[in-house]
This record gives sequence, structure tokens and C-alpha cells, in this order.
Amino acid sequence: MSLFKARDWWSTVLGDKEEFDQGCLCLADVDNTGNGQGTLGNVEHGNQYQIKLMYEHNLQRTACNMTYGSFGGVKGRDLICIQSVDGMLMVFEQESYAFGRFLPGSLLPGPLAYSSRTDSFITVSSCHQVESYKYQVLAFATDADKRQETEQQKHGSGKRLVVDWTLNIGEQAIDICIVSFIQSASSVFVLGERNFFCLKDNGQIQFMKKLDYSPSCFLPYCSVSEGTINTLIGNHNNMLHVYQDVTLKWATQLPHVPVAVRVGCLHDLKGVIVTLSDDGHLQCSYLGTDPSLFQAPKVESRELNYDELDMELKELQKVIKNVNKSQDVWPLTEREDDLKVSAMVSPNFDSVSQATDVEVGADLVPSVTVKVTLKNRVALQKIKLSIYVQPPLVLTGDQFTFEFMAPEMTRTVGFSVYLKGSYSPPELEGNAVVSYSRPTERNPDGIPRVSQCKFRLPLKLVCLPGQPSKTASHKLTIDTNKSPVSLLSLFPGFAKQSEDDQVNVMGFRFLGGSQVTLLASKTSQRYRIQSEQFEDLWLITNELIIRLQEYFEKQGIKDFTCSFSGSVPLEEYFELIDHHFELRINGEKLEELLSERAVQFRAIQRRLLTRFKDKTPAPLQHLDTLLDGTYKQVIALADAVEENQDNLFQSFTRLKSATHLVILLIGLWQKLSADQIAILEAAFLPLQQDTQELGWEETVDAALSHLLKTCLSKSSKEQALNLNSQLGIPKDTSQLKKHITLLCDRLAKGGRLCLSTDAAAPQTMVMPGGCATIPESDLEGRSIDQDSSELFTNHKHLMVETPVPVVFYGLSKFSKPGFSNM
Repeated sequence: MSLFKARDWWSTVLGDKEEFDQGCLCLADVDNTGNGQGTLGNVEHGNQYQIKLMYEHNLQRTACNMTYGSFGGVKGRDLICIQSVDGMLMVFEQESYAFGRFLPGSLLPGPLAYSSRTDSFITVSSCHQVESYKYQVLAFATDADKRQETEQQKHGSGKRLVVDWTLNIGEQAIDICIVSFIQSASSVFVLGERNFFCLKDNGQIQFMKKLDYSPSCFLPYCSVSEGTINTLIGNHNNMLHVYQDVTLKWATQLPHVPVAVRVGCLHDLKGVIVTLSDDGHLQCSYLGTDPSLFQAPKVESRELNYDELDMELKELQKVIKNVNKSQDVWPLTEREDDLKVSAMVSPNFDSVSQATDVEVGADLVPSVTVKVTLKNRVALQKIKLSIYVQPPLVLTGDQFTFEFMAPEMTRTVGFSVYLKGSYSPPELEGNAVVSYSRPTERNPDGIPRVSQCKFRLPLKLVCLPGQPSKTASHKLTIDTNKSPVSLLSLFPGFAKQSEDDQVNVMGFRFLGGSQVTLLASKTSQRYRIQSEQFEDLWLITNELIIRLQEYFEKQGIKDFTCSFSGSVPLEEYFELIDHHFELRINGEKLEELLSERAVQFRAIQRRLLTRFKDKTPAPLQHLDTLLDGTYKQVIALADAVEENQDNLFQSFTRLKSATHLVILLIGLWQKLSADQIAILEAAFLPLQQDTQELGWEETVDAALSHLLKTCLSKSSKEQALNLNSQLGIPKDTSQLKKHITLLCDRLAKGGRLCLSTDAAAPQTMVMPGGCATIPESDLEGRSIDQDSSELFTNHKHLMVETPVPVVFYGLSKFSKPGFSNM
């Protein structure tokens, strides 16, 4: 990414759901007068221009591109040449059709340009060759209606279309441009898919530049240095590069991928760069930065007092340390007063569900409306509101833009949220982020700032009442320090009203089909959550704790607590990790196979094209059968890659749910503070989505390795170890699982999570019930499977106890030892 961004001078959006390409942008004087004066308008829209139709042609063939010029050396007018999709060149002289010629061996049309110096048309054929055709040869060749050679032509009457010169560039061309700044010479610029060529007008290579990115458009223009040419090249990374011949002189970042670029003079501003994207974003920008008119005053020289400088340095270091602790650059009150963002979730579902194209099944998928309100105190500009929810939750609208908001103004936007996939989201929390600029006297463009607010979606959006189950593979028990609460009070709408108003068992059925059962003890202060899927325990467990906290807060009870004591369920967690990693490996193998079949398919295509172009017919030798079979394999592999990507996305979502649950249990088990929980979340949940290049396994392993060698290290020798600076997909998950096991063991021995290395020394603490430690040397000498099975046993039945309150997720968690009479 470039350090410099293109300075936006003027921009707009063209068309409505239209597509644009390199032939859709022309920068010129609209009325050809040179003075830019049209008919003065009577309204604020400005001058008016009238465009008159001079002539038109109804084309008999589908057009691909065009060029114009003084073909044949005519004076005072330009002729037009249009290339059709089937490779025919049609020449028009104003309102009359001149002639048409087919290019020899044309399969697919390429970019087309006209060289006035050599009176030639230059194009790139489907054989990846730059070809030049003289206009005179085109004019006297056989007519386009006679593609096959006639008997008269065979006897020498008439001329065949012969190419003037060719050059094989070995790749498809994106665009061609002919530049002639000196009367005695001209250059042909060709932009390929991987290289940039400059040719002489006789086809010889003048220079070429290999590109390390995928280009999208280019524009050669005059250079200030004699004998050189500057070129603008846009690419698909939203970048615009400026070259002087083959030397990169500047790189700037654009807000979109340009498909066409021009340079012109607008309102006496020279060198304005005009870019157009494929979806119609037109922008006029310039390079560099705004000039600074500030001149530093002269400083009188004086002798330095090093003692005073040392004292001043210490004071500044204290200020910096205090600022780093507060983690705020400016006061919160001033920042929050600029713009207040609030979100309100409707308590009822939409009367007409907004869910479309869902993949849940037979269940009717509901949707709920969320309204976000923006209220500003001062004038703001360039306000952009972005809404984020966890997939498979989707939004009917996620981007909202306001150019300007006057002081004391209120804006409200609404959108609907619904579940699209057949699995549960890892979180029901959404986030509304607003980026805006606050203008000041010194900075009229505004100071960029960001505000956000979070909102919580209802559980009933993804869950329905279900039938309770007595048995389940995975169980989680939570103890509290208060009397049990009726589940009907905690989850209204998920059970029918009973006679005694005490519901102690409740079933939940997610829209994807999985079942979760919640039980409340009648005689003890315990709750149990059980399900057939380990990751499905997370949402109900988290929702139970939140609703219990809210219930007792309404009762005025502030000492409500919970905690967890038991075995951390690493075995089930490792199964989800292995499944996710296996899908990543399968995806890598499928992509390699797809690449091999694609190379084979293109090789067979080239063989067939060679056979078809051969004047002497030759047998195909079953190449057509091989081509058809390879094509079917490519389609099947592409479908397999897409299916594996969908499965990988679902597996990653389930893994995130299980990770949230494991972090919750570890936090309650070791009574971690909110800061320590944040460190665990940063280590275990570093990515919103993983890819083949950077995945969850290697990222988490690097984070855990850092924790184990810093705050959780047992000696200074471990702190001196160097971590691998390059992240890559590992061979297996054994090292990751070993580090997770080692992390839990060191926390059990009294390790403390922190961002500094001051807490690296071992600490002594009383272990909760049900947790047995293993000597460090014994742990590291065993295999990971043995560690997991011996360290964390009884994984089917998880225990939670609460003698001491622990702050977690902004709530007080609690528990108490023991479980009986459930």
C-alpha cells in the first residue's frame, strides 16, 4: 500500500447499475471551441451545451471497439474504423460506409489503435501477437463478404490481406496506445497482463517492463525530460503507478480500481488525473500534498543545559506513560459530544419477513428491524455509517452515507437482520461504526474521527422453542450463589406458562436444526446446559449468564456471582480444530488440482487451434474428446473448491463459537480479570475470517507462543527464544494443541496474563476443586494426546463453582462447588 493517496479534487457516480470499461472515458473540449464558453444558463446549474446529431450508422455486426484518424492521408477530416466481435474491420467516411475487411485468423478481437505516421492499424490477435496492417493493403484487399478464396483470386486477380509486421508478446493485451511527440518517430505502447511493452513503429522492442501486479489500464503521456515518456498504469490493488520509461517515479492509492485513466487541464489546473471505475465512479485527482505556507522562525543559538534536558525528558516520559495507560489521544467528552450514536432493536419481528435467499430449510426465517440514530452537536461532513454482524447473519443494508450534517441535526436509518445460513452465528452482537470529518478553521477538509455503538440481537432471531432432551453428549453445569430462577422468567416466549409458574426445563432449537436443553435445579443453585454439539453450548450459556445478571440487577441484588471449576473440554475443542484444518488442507489440494487441469485445458486448446489453422487437414487424434473430458474435470473441481470453501466457512464459524466457550470457561476457572480475558480473546480470535494464505491455526499458534515465552514463561531461557517471523500453514495441528494445553497448565500453576514481562516469575495460588497440576518437565516430555487426556479429563460433564466474583464480558460471573438433585 502506498504511503501517498490521490488528492480528491472532484468526484461523482455515473449511471445506475451500469458497467464501464476502458472505452467509456474521453476527456476533451465538449464544444470544440477552445474557450469552454456555452450558452449562459438562467439557473444555478451553469452553462448549457447542445449536442446535434450529424450522422449515424446502423451496424450489421456487433461492435467491440473503434479507432479514428486520417486514414490514407486524407486532409481536413477523420475516418472511423470499427472492429466487430468476429474480427471484421469496418471503415466509415463520415455518413458513408467505405469497406469492410476480416483480419486473417481472427478468433477473438483485441485492442485496436491507428498510427498516422505509418498509416497502419495495430492490434493484438488471440495468438498473443502484435500485428500491423497497412491501410492501403486493407483498402485493396478482397471484400469482407468473400472470406473464402474464389477461383478468380486463385488465378492472381485481387489481393489477399497481408500483415505488415508481427511481434509475439506471449500474453493477452489489455490496451494499445500510439504516442508521437516527435514528428520523425512514434512509439507503440502495449499493456499486457504481466508486462508493459514499448515498440518502435516497425515492430522492434524499444523497452519492456515486467509488472509485479495485475494492471487494469494505462496512459502514456509527454515527459518533462527529453527523450523519455511518462506512463500511468492502474492496477487491481487500487493503485496508480507513474513510470518514466521503465523507472517507477511515483505510486499513489486510489479509492477504486480504475478501468480508464486520462490526464487533462480543468479550470486552469494542469495535470488533473481523471479515473473511471467499472461501476461508474468518476474522480478527478492530483498527486502530492497541499503546500505549506508556514515558515519556521529563526532560532537564536544558546548553550545547552544537559541537566535541565534530562529533567524535561523524564517529565515527558511520564506524560507518555500516562497517555499510554489511558489509551486515548483526546478527551472522551469532547469526542463523544461531536456525534452520539445509538441503536435500538425492535422488540417484535417484522410483520413481513425480509429474509431472502435463505439456506435454513423448512423453518420460516424471521427478521428484526434495527434503527441507528445519529445526533451531532457540531457541523460534520463525509459521514459514513457501516453496520457489522456476525455471519451467517445478514443485513438488508450495511452502508449509509451522508455528505453533510448541520449542527443539532438527527438522522435515523433502519435495516433488517435475519439468519441466512443453516448454522448458528458465534455472536448475537452487532456493531455500528460511523466515520466522519469535523471541519476546523485550520483544516476545512475536517479531522477524521470514528464513533461506534453496539447492539444486541434477540435470541429468538436464531432460535425457536424446542423439545427438551434428557440425554446429550456434552453437558455444562453452572452454580450460582442465589436461589434458582424460573426459566419462564428468564426466557419468556420459549415455554408455556405452568401452574406453579416454575419452569425448570426448557428446550431450544436453532433454525439450523440443532437442539439445546437448559435445566434449572429445584433444590440447589445450579443450571445445566446440554447439547449434542459442543459449539452449540456457547450461545445458550452466554445468554443464560447475561439474563441472570439482568434479572438480579432488577431485584437490586449486586452480589450475584458465578465461576467455573472443572476440566476444560480441550478434547472436543481439538476435534473442531482438526476438522477446520483438514478442510484447509483439502482446499489447498483441490486448488492445486484445479490449476493443473486448467494448464492442461489451455494446452489442448492451443493444440486444437494449431490443427484448425493448418491449411493441410490433419486428424485431431482424439484431442476434441480429451478437451471435453478436461473441461468436465475443471468444472467438477471448481464445484468441489466452492463446496469446500462453504464448508470451511461454516467450520470456522463453529470454531469461533467453541473458542468463545473455551475462553469463558478458562476465565471463570482461573477467575481472570477483564484485561486478562481481553488478552485471551486477542490470542484466540485474531481473525474475522481465515484464508489459505493466512489461517487461524498459524496465527493463534504464534500468539500463544508469544504468551508462553513472555508473561507465562517459567524461566529467562524461554524469554530469550526467538519466534518465527513468517507465518505459513503448518504440517499438522500437534504444535498448536500442545501450546493450548501448556497455556492451560501454566494458568493452573499460577501464571498471570499481562502485556509486560514483569509477571513472568512463577506465582503461588490455591487451585480450584477438580484441577490437578502436572510437573512442567513431565508435561513437556509427553505427547500432546497424552497431555490432553490426563490433564483435562471428565470432558463430557463440565463443572462451574462460585466462591469469588469475577468480572467477565462486563458481567459478574459466579459459582459454587457441587452438583446434585438436578
